[in-house]
Order: sequence, then structure tokens, then C-alpha cells
Amino acid sequence: MNRLLVLLFIAMSLEEQASGQPVDSLMAVLDTATNERKVKTLNELFRANIQSDPVKAIGYTREALNLASEINDKRGQAAAYNNLGVAYRNQGALDKALQYYITSLKIYEQLDNKEGIATTKNNIATIYSMKKDYGQAMKFLEESHNLFLQLGDQAKIIGSMNNLGNLNSDLQLYEKAMRYFSEAYQLSQKMGKPFADPVNNIGNVYFRQGNYQRAIEHYQRALEIEKESNNRLGMLNAVTNIGIAYTKAGQPKPAQEYLNQAEKLAKELRAYTGLPDIMKNNSINFYRMGKLKEAYEVLLKYDSAREKIYGEESSRSIAQMEIALELNEKEKEYEILRKQAEINALQLRNSRLFIVLSILGLLVIIAAVNFYFMNKRREFIKP
Repeated sequence: MNRLLVLLFIAMSLEEQASGQPVDSLMAVLDTATNERKVKTLNELFRANIQSDPVKAIGYTREALNLASEINDKRGQAAAYNNLGVAYRNQGALDKALQYYITSLKIYEQLDNKEGIATTKNNIATIYSMKKDYGQAMKFLEESHNLFLQLGDQAKIIGSMNNLGNLNSDLQLYEKAMRYFSEAYQLSQKMGKPFADPVNNIGNVYFRQGNYQRAIEHYQRALEIEKESNNRLGMLNAVTNIGIAYTKAGQPKPAQEYLNQAEKLAKELRAYTGLPDIMKNNSINFYRMGKLKEAYEVLLKYDSAREKIYGEESSRSIAQMEIALELNEKEKEYEILRKQAEINALQLRNSRLFIVLSILGLLVIIAAVNFYFMNKRREFIKP
């Protein structure tokens, strides 16, 4: 199934969330903003545009990164790198996305910014999940979720619960996945703003269990929520899933109708990650309708699209960045051990000094006592 649902939360969960201001209002702020304020506004404009106009969004966050680098705004740099990771992840450039996420994580760790660390680890987990490295994905997701719980940010807790549900669904732990999705949706309702992602993902669980009708019902419900907020990436995800569910249910005509909508929207948004699934299912539908030539041509496009996103070159680049990430973790562990060794050495020196001073003190006391008794003795033997 299409995994765009994961990044929908990620795109809105960066360290500095969009203020909720409309684009026009942000543009008005941009006209007069300078330095850190301008960087922050540009990053907010990224988040305001990523779901509707990703090309424009990337332009804003690149400008934010350039300005942040000039004025040494580390927080703005970290947010911009994270934004770029989201944008490239949407386009299926997984190695490039991971590179930006790792750069962002390093800066957030230098700043000891827990919100940024939690968000970036969540983003890194999505790359591992897409590459089916579920052990690493679970590690980063759990670390991220625990940080969000400490911070008490309800929207981000919902997002991390949603992502944990996705991962458990990948591992075929459907009951546990359903609990995460249900709790996430209930929490979003309590906030007064129902999230579409958990609803969509409940549909994914029904899909995997072969209950395509129930899956389509949930996808349609999610699509309505996304339309209300004009979330075009969310709409793309729901429409794609509806098309794939109809394909699996053996209904090629409605399937192709939704998949054609999805392919058009994916290209408009440059959200290329979902294209392989769209093309594969379109090929199946052409075959079922007896259109063998069209089926073959689309299948060739599917192979090319899939290789571009999941191929050997991408895997090799990601492996190299994994090594860099592990080395960074080892460096932090070494630094902790070094500091602990310095503390232990200092404690040892203090202990030795205490012993020496104690002995000297004892000797002074003994000398004083001896001096006292010597004087007493002289007084006693005095003629």
C-alpha cells in the first residue's frame, strides 16, 4: 500500500510548526521580516505550501537555509534541512532525504533541542520503514515517541502513534496496529480536529486482511477529511488507496478511474514515491480488461519508477549514510565515556587528597596530644 500517509504528519511536525496563519498573512510578514524572523517565516511558508505546491515550498525552505547559514541561525538551519528531507522523501529520493535528516539531527543535538530531535528521528524512521529495515525503524520511532510524550505535544503524539501503528501493521501485528490508530483518532477528536491518517491506516489494516469493502469505506472517509482541509497530499494518498483496493477487489473500471486521478495528482505534486504502486495496479487493470499492449507498456514504466526509488544505487547511498549515523552515535558514546572517565579521575584525586589531609590531620592531633602530655610530664617532675 501507498505509504504517503506517514509523511503527512511529518511535514507538519517539524520543530517549529506552522503558526496556522494563511499564506497571504505569512507573505505580509515576509515583506518586513529580517534575520531569524525571516528564516522562521520562510520555513513556515514551506509547511503552508508543501501539500499543495511542493515546488514553491522547496524554494521557500532553500531560501530559509541560505539566510540561516549567512546569519548562523542554527535552529533555522536545522528546520530547513528537515523540510528539505520531507520534500525529497515525497519525491522518492530516499538517499537525499536521509542525508538532509541526518544533517538536521546533528544540529538539533548540538542545540539540545528535544522537539527537533524527536521529529527528525521520526522522519529517519520513515526511510528505514520504506527500505523494510523494521528494526532500525522501530528504534527511531520509539525514541521519537518517548520524547514527544515528555514534551506533551498532543498533535505530535497523535502522529507518532500513527507511525507506530504503521510499523506494527508492516510487521503483521494488526491488533496492536489497530489500537494505535484508534487511540490516535480518538485523541484527534478530543482536540476538535479529526486526523485523516489514522482512519486511512485502519483502512490499510482491513485491506491487508482482505476486507476490501471495509477498506474502501475508511479510505473514502479519510478522503472527505482531507478535502475539508484541502490537503492535496492526503487526497492523493486516499485516492491511490481506493484505486488499489478496487483493483484487489477485481473491479478494474472504478479502480482505473481512481488510479488515473492519483497519477495525475502525483505528477502535479511531484510526489513520485507512490507512482510505482499506481502504475503496477493500472497494469493489472489493463490486463483484466484485455488491453494487453497498454498493460505491458505501463508495466515497463513501473519497473523504471521502482528502480529509481528503491534500486541498488539508492540502497548503497543510504548504507553509507547509515555508517555515518552510527559513527556519530559512537562519537557521542565516546564523549560520554570520556567525560565520565574525567569525573572518575577527579573523584579519585579528591579521594586521595581527602585521605592525605585526613592523615595529616591525624598526625597534627597526635602531635598536639604528645605536646600536651610532654608539658604535663615536665610539670609533674618539676623540683
